Order: sequence, then structure tokens, then C-alpha cells
Amino acid sequence: MACILVTNDDGVYGPGIRALHDAVRHLGRAIIVAPERDKSAVSHSLTMNRPLRVRQLEEDVYTLDGTPTDCVSIGLNKVLPEKPVLLVSGINPGPNLGDDISYSGTVSAAIEGTMYNIPSLAFSLAGEAPFDFEIAAGVAWKLASMALQFGLPENTLLNINIPQRKPEDIRGIRFTRQGKRIYKNAIQETFDPWGRKHYWIGGGTVHWSGGGDTDESALSEGFISVTPIQLDLTNHAGRDYLTEHWKM
Repeated sequence: MACILVTNDDGVYGPGIRALHDAVRHLGRAIIVAPERDKSAVSHSLTMNRPLRVRQLEEDVYTLDGTPTDCVSIGLNKVLPEKPVLLVSGINPGPNLGDDISYSGTVSAAIEGTMYNIPSLAFSLAGEAPFDFEIAAGVAWKLASMALQFGLPENTLLNINIPQRKPEDIRGIRFTRQGKRIYKNAIQETFDPWGRKHYWIGGGTVHWSGGGDTDESALSEGFISVTPIQLDLTNHAGRDYLTEHWKM
């Protein structure tokens, strides 16, 4: 039976990863390799300043004291018995939209899988606690099945955001592009008991831009957003501009 690597950035005990594992285990031998604890917003970081330990918790469930990218790299090279046919990451409790993609450990795990030429999908449930992963898991099964059947474009992963709605209220799927998400007043000042000032990053007011074909727009209208993300970060139009105008 073909292998499927299942990972996340919220930790091996997160309910989202168990829902995702249960959804895709009917498509192949689903093996979890996930962080020991929450590693949200660590982006595509690798742990290179200390050794990493893998522990097996139960059959086909492993945990690692590192980042999501560590989990994928070590999972592919040291844990799984063979190269998987698919990598799925999530299900993240909360959306990964717009500029948040750059920080997301959920998406970065899929980026790492794509670098190994493995079809990779990142799933996020866009809503607020308490999260119900049942509907999102059904969507994950459907899209994972389609990825196995039809494949993905070369050097491309899918960032998938699912609205937390009743099935009858989800209007379908849109293939979208990454929007622009800016936080205002996202750095909070606080003081410790000795009166020393500290800063806490998080919260603030979200401002969106980008138009009606973006990930955020699709979600706000009740659609599942599927955004293809490419590994090549080159701005090709920008390169052409520099070639034409920056005369050295």
C-alpha cells in the first residue's frame, strides 16, 4: 500500500491532524510525523543547532522535537519506509491566507514536500473556536483523492482554506490567488511585575486588499479557497524591468 505523510504545525496531539489522518488513511498507509508541541508561525525553519529526537507514540504515529519542516525532512529520509505518493499538512485551526502564508508552518511543511517532488496539500479551517473538523476532513479526502488521480502542476503545492460552515452553506470551490493581508496595531506593549516594558506580537485589526479572485474573498463568500503556490519566487516581470532599466 502506498504511503501518505501526514504532518502539521500545531503538534501531534492536535485534533486537526487526527481528523486529517482519518480522512486520508483510506487512500493509502497514512503515517503521522508531527512536532511534539505547537510550532505555529515558525515558517520554513530547520533546526540546525541541536540534534533532533524521533519518538514513536503508536503504530504509524511519530513525533519529533522540531519544526514542521524538520518533521517532513526527517520523516521522508529516516522514518517512512518509502517515498510517499502524497503529503498532507493540517488541518490548521484557523485560516492561512494572504501574507500569513509566509509565516505558516502548515504551508511550509507542504513547501518542503514539494521540494522533494511529492504532491503536497496544506489544509486550514477558517473559523473560530470551537472548531469542528468533520466537514473539513471530508473536503481534505476529496481534494487528496483528486491530487492522487490528476496530479499537481510541477513545483506547485496547494494552500486550501475551508470555511467553517454547514455543508449546505459551502458554495463550492474557487481556485484563487494569494491576497494581501496587513495587520494594524499588531504589536502590544505590556509590563512585567518589575515595570519593565515588553512587546507581544499578535492581534490587531486586519486589512485586506487584492480583489475578488483572492483567497480571502472566496472564503468571505462561502467558498473553499484552493490557491496554487509555486516554489519559484522569482518576479519575472521585475527581472524584465531591471534588465531594461537598470543599465550597469
